[in-house]
Amino acid sequence: MQIELEQEADGRWLTEVPELPGVMAYGRTKEEALAKAKALALRVMADRLEHGEPIPELTDVFSVAA
Repeated sequence: MQIELEQEADGRWLTEVPELPGVMAYGRTKEEALAKAKALALRVMADRLEHGEPIPELTDVFSVAA
């Protein structure tokens, strides 16, 4: 699952997982933003599995787009 990462004008980092709409997270550092996005993505996928909803095909769990 790919994580998109960009730095905002105020210095914060914004991450997004396009395969899971709504999974976005901010962090003061790149590492913090990535950790928050990964945790949120895993929670969303677990919730979808519990409710019988589809999740994206997983070959590698996460990769970061530069």
